[in-house]
Amino acid sequence: MANPGVWIALLVAFSGVFSTGESSSSDTNTVFSPCSDTLVQRSDGFTFGIAFSARTSFFFNNSVELSPCDHRLSLSSAGSQISVFRPRVDEISLLTVNTSNFQPDSVGGYMVAFAGRRYAARSVPAFVANSTYTVTSFTLVLDFRRGRLQNLFFKRDGCASCASRSNFVCLNNQDCAIRTNNCRNRGGSVDCSIGIQLTFSGTDRHERVLNSWYEVQNLRQYSLFNLYANLRDSLTSQYNRFF
Repeated sequence: MANPGVWIALLVAFSGVFSTGESSSSDTNTVFSPCSDTLVQRSDGFTFGIAFSARTSFFFNNSVELSPCDHRLSLSSAGSQISVFRPRVDEISLLTVNTSNFQPDSVGGYMVAFAGRRYAARSVPAFVANSTYTVTSFTLVLDFRRGRLQNLFFKRDGCASCASRSNFVCLNNQDCAIRTNNCRNRGGSVDCSIGIQLTFSGTDRHERVLNSWYEVQNLRQYSLFNLYANLRDSLTSQYNRFF
């Protein structure tokens, strides 16, 4: 299988981390490619990728969804792009893809989270943007069994987080979206950087339960929105000062 780093440009990505339990400074996972297999324990770093492309680009022969690591997909010719992250296992991570110079709809408007090769796992394609609407906030759950990644799920909140925000609309009773022409990279005033609240579920290689998704599920996504927005603004403003 092809190395996605060869054919996909790397996007700028930031992450902020909030621990939900005991944390160790030791990272025992020496695998850094999102297209390699690994077993992890709590507090290890875990590398995964998010590919941006058209929805149809993630399906082989328009029927079977494959991992972006699979060379049978024509993501390179489709102009797809990838963002790579390495969060700590079982810590709530607030990830940001800076869109100052990147327009998700220009490469197809969908994203797929993925990791692994022989044990390849990937999410279903999630809508991000088109010329009319842009979704800026997501919750992603990485599900493990005995330290091996099994699935990646984008969780929806039924638009609960945008109920009181007048400049957002609810798409298909699932996602909060803002009109794309309000985004800063389209001449508007809103920072439409993509924010992903990342959590974990399942068990690590020692069969210890991963609790961060349970914690977020209790808090509800919208309860962390202001905290996340402040962190995102701080990170992206620092990036803009350097570039």
